[in-house]
Amino acid sequence: MAAQLKAVLDDFIGTRRKMEGKIGAAFATSGDPTGGKETTMMGIIQALLIYGMVITGDPLSATGHYGTACVGSPDETARENARKPGARVATLALKLGD
Repeated sequence: MAAQLKAVLDDFIGTRRKMEGKIGAAFATSGDPTGGKETTMMGIIQALLIYGMVITGDPLSATGHYGTACVGSPDETARENARKPGARVATLALKLGD
């Protein structure tokens, strides 16, 4: 994951209890089709699990995997795939009362 995101997760470990039970999801982009996006998302997911968060992946109508990923700037297909897990997070938050 990007050093900046890792720093946020490391610096805000004091908020860990506030994040427990909240919904989390991951997304990634890279400059190359084999740029390690799934590995990056798994690292993000592991960090969110340490925070005690409830994790969701992409719905099957998107990519049905760990989260949305694209190469470089997202095109319209990638943006649409990103909206779907965003809607899923919102739906789950309503169901869980977040």
